[in-house]
Amino acid sequence: MATTLHRPGRPPAVTGGTPAARPRKGLRAHWHLYAAISPFYLLFLAFGLIPVGFSLWVSLHRWDGLGSMEWAGLTQYQYLWSDADFWHAVGNTILIWALATFPMIFLAMVTAVMLNSAVRLKNVYRLAYFLPNVTSVVAVAIIFGSVFSTNFGLVNALLQAVGLDQVAWLNTPWGIKIAIATLMTWQWTGYNAIIFLAGLQTVPSELYEAARIDGAGPVQTFFRITLPMLRPVLLFVLVVSTVTGLQSFSEPQVLLQTTANDSTYAGGPGASGQTMVLYFFQQTFDNNDFGYGAAVAWGIFLVVVLFSIINWRLVRRRGED
Repeated sequence: MATTLHRPGRPPAVTGGTPAARPRKGLRAHWHLYAAISPFYLLFLAFGLIPVGFSLWVSLHRWDGLGSMEWAGLTQYQYLWSDADFWHAVGNTILIWALATFPMIFLAMVTAVMLNSAVRLKNVYRLAYFLPNVTSVVAVAIIFGSVFSTNFGLVNALLQAVGLDQVAWLNTPWGIKIAIATLMTWQWTGYNAIIFLAGLQTVPSELYEAARIDGAGPVQTFFRITLPMLRPVLLFVLVVSTVTGLQSFSEPQVLLQTTANDSTYAGGPGASGQTMVLYFFQQTFDNNDFGYGAAVAWGIFLVVVLFSIINWRLVRRRGED
């Protein structure tokens, strides 16, 4: 066998091949991968982070949207804390959210169970229940305004048919809240039913077969098997419904704009339907107070985060128990 001779003190010569190149690290090695995903982050920066940061900056100033900004510090937030109109809007929003969310989740879960057990026309039922969510909210609100009309509404016609008196739905505080909550329930029940249906299809059928063998009825099966297995889906639906419900805007804006006297966006008589986002819209674009409007927006953000955390903790704690 031939050997390669080398002088003492020198490294042996390489007889064949090329030295292994050091692997490149960092951005230079994977720049093409980062470039492929960069459009999303650039758009998120331009339309997400920068507007959020600018809104926080605006909330510390007095600004009408056109002139120069005047530094106000935390005075906008101090006034927000003592603003009775803002807290009135917060109370309206929470009541409307509660009236809409809990019946909606119950109806969505029942609908999902029925769709899961349907044998024929499954896709037709799914499309029919999902259709309200993709329908224009403005068009639906106009129709619901006719449905809850005092003199010519379908709801009052049904009440008169059973011998009850008419209700001025869009002119009384609780009537306004019930009308808005009914609209939101109708809009989101089908969407959440599809979400629950996807969760139901992941439940092993062996659990239901074992329950039937043990003599469990439909009610016991639902509370002992279906509901515990759907707890993660229920958590998702509750949090998403909280985020969307507490930011309701189009429903009261369109439904009540014909009943407002002083302002188109007043939320009906006594501002009974004025939600937090509707109050933000009124302060920002009706009163041209962009600084205080930005402070209201951050107040809305804190309320939504607080209620989302509460719902998340409650559902998770019941799941652990």
